[in-house]
Amino acid sequence: MALDQQQVRDIADLSRLQIDEAQIAEYQKNLSNILDLVDQLSAVDTSAVEPMAHPLDAVQRLRADVVTEENNRDHFQQIAPQTENGYYLVPRVVE
Repeated sequence: MALDQQQVRDIADLSRLQIDEAQIAEYQKNLSNILDLVDQLSAVDTSAVEPMAHPLDAVQRLRADVVTEENNRDHFQQIAPQTENGYYLVPRVVE
């Protein structure tokens, strides 16, 4: 798919890029090559390829789900400005 110079200007405008007029021909060539590559990739038959979440069949190593810290809630609520029934009280911000 070949782009013309006006399309390159439009793409640059939408991308908020400032391109010198002398560079438009180079951008036109490079963007056209990229779009040609995308067209080639789109033409490949992938119907027999199973979708995958990751290119490597790696499995996440998970740590054991065990408690590693003790409950310090009572200590933290003693130094909090205001608490009630185990909750922290904060100033109202929405009326």
